[in-house]
Amino acid sequence: MVALSGAHTIGKARCVLFRGRIYNETNIDTSFAKARQSSCPRTSGSGDNNLAPLDVATPDSFDLKYFNNLLNKKGLLHSDQILFNGGSTDSLVKTYSSNTKKFYSDFVTAMIKMGDITPLTGSNGEIRKNCRKPN
Repeated sequence: MVALSGAHTIGKARCVLFRGRIYNETNIDTSFAKARQSSCPRTSGSGDNNLAPLDVATPDSFDLKYFNNLLNKKGLLHSDQILFNGGSTDSLVKTYSSNTKKFYSDFVTAMIKMGDITPLTGSNGEIRKNCRKPN
């Protein structure tokens, strides 16, 4: 999962998805939070669709900077920063932050493994209208 999360080295997220993190969490770099707050107002419904890069350092490059951001408490999403927050995944984040070959190799393996997951079809599964809860 840590390797797959490295895909967040490219792309953007909507304000509505990271607002809680930049205003309420403590495991975040203060200057990073303030920079994100400038385009993501505290008030819900205001600026919800404003975008910010998932990787502030190199948002258009598939590289290790995402993991370096986590080491510096600059993960945009809560689900990103939790990967480096004093838990069991800290060592992998550290490894990936400095070992391109290891990250790329593990990422490829994880993507292939995820691609081999057989989805439920027909009455055995559902396409959720909201990913967080069953229809």
